[in-house]
Amino acid sequence: MNDSNFKKRKYDIIVYGATGFTGKLVAKYLLKTYGVNGSVSWAIAGRDEKKLEIIRRNLKLDKNDLDIFVASSFDINSLKSMVLKTNVILSTVGPYAIYGDFLVAACVENGTHYCDLAGEVQWIRKIIDLHQEEAQKTGSKIVHCCGFDSVPMDIGVWFHQQEVYQKTGKYCQSISMMVKKLKGSVSGGTIASLINIIKESRKNKNIKYILNNPYSLNPSGERKGLKNCKENNIIFRQEIKSWTAPFIMAGINTKVVRRSHALSRYPYGHNFSYDESLITGSGFIGWIKGKSINLFLILLISLLTFSTTRTILEKFILKKPGEGPDRELQKSGFFHLIQVGKLSNGDIFKSEIIGDQDPGYGSTAKMISECAVCLSTEKLDKEGGIWTPASIMAKPLIKRLRDNAGLIFKMKNEESF
Repeated sequence: MNDSNFKKRKYDIIVYGATGFTGKLVAKYLLKTYGVNGSVSWAIAGRDEKKLEIIRRNLKLDKNDLDIFVASSFDINSLKSMVLKTNVILSTVGPYAIYGDFLVAACVENGTHYCDLAGEVQWIRKIIDLHQEEAQKTGSKIVHCCGFDSVPMDIGVWFHQQEVYQKTGKYCQSISMMVKKLKGSVSGGTIASLINIIKESRKNKNIKYILNNPYSLNPSGERKGLKNCKENNIIFRQEIKSWTAPFIMAGINTKVVRRSHALSRYPYGHNFSYDESLITGSGFIGWIKGKSINLFLILLISLLTFSTTRTILEKFILKKPGEGPDRELQKSGFFHLIQVGKLSNGDIFKSEIIGDQDPGYGSTAKMISECAVCLSTEKLDKEGGIWTPASIMAKPLIKRLRDNAGLIFKMKNEESF
């Protein structure tokens, strides 16, 4: 099925998981930005009709304004009925390794586009292997990682390289993304996904390989490349005169960036390297902060690995799926990322990416919404398949993120940040 068939479908987007915390934010954003009967037509879906009706009332809409669809992640017929009515399914229902299989299969089979917030490397690899060929035949475009992991980083690398190429006629041989500031909270869905990854990796050695291979999301035969030791160590970065520590989301983001590069047929060269880290400051204090963060991450993963300690954390400390911060914290949240790119001759170019809301919730809801709008309304020159945000819609998406979603992408001329 090609994109011309989509004009016959009733909706541009159906938000699946609209009763969850992030799903509610997506619905609010779509209503505020696009209305209900404007340039983008949309509906909401989930497994509980009463909860969906509450969401609709809270949006101050009635059944004549916004349609509701009842569907379950394990009811194939309900999923098929839903995906046939829309151009794009926007799914916020995770962990995706548990709840996403049948929905993606239904989208692929029926030529429906799909985007989600998955950061589960092992599941994304599974989806690629299962559905790439069929998606090419049906025209279904599947795009994972459409939230804070990994839109700012994936689109940020594309932006940085385009800007540098316009100035020099060359691409950077390496880019390091560093988190300068970040205020927000980790979502319950993200925690649930992390726990599920740990459980699966303990049962299956192949999943451990997928998680540890920096190129595991690349196409078959292209899963080897330069090894980067910077991500897992405390390093002093001369370019910014600061220490950096491991960034917990690098495990998914860096793989997505590398897959984007591979799907684009390696425009930056086969020796291009990319890494991510967290800025901790200069001097001895910066080093201590870096060490503390590193030890905390090691301790957290260790505690989540063992069932007894994991159960205690899940019961008393960690957020549950569907839980999130209050409105005040969402509004006060933000993120500020910097990128340092180097040409082969050693010249350095810096850029920054800034988001205006909590990265895990408010900003993520806006990012995935704009990804879904792109998939439905923009003329994308790619066939069906399993794509990344940058490899399929970088140019129209960055415009929408700037215009509507409160994101800033810009180059920096200063020597330091």
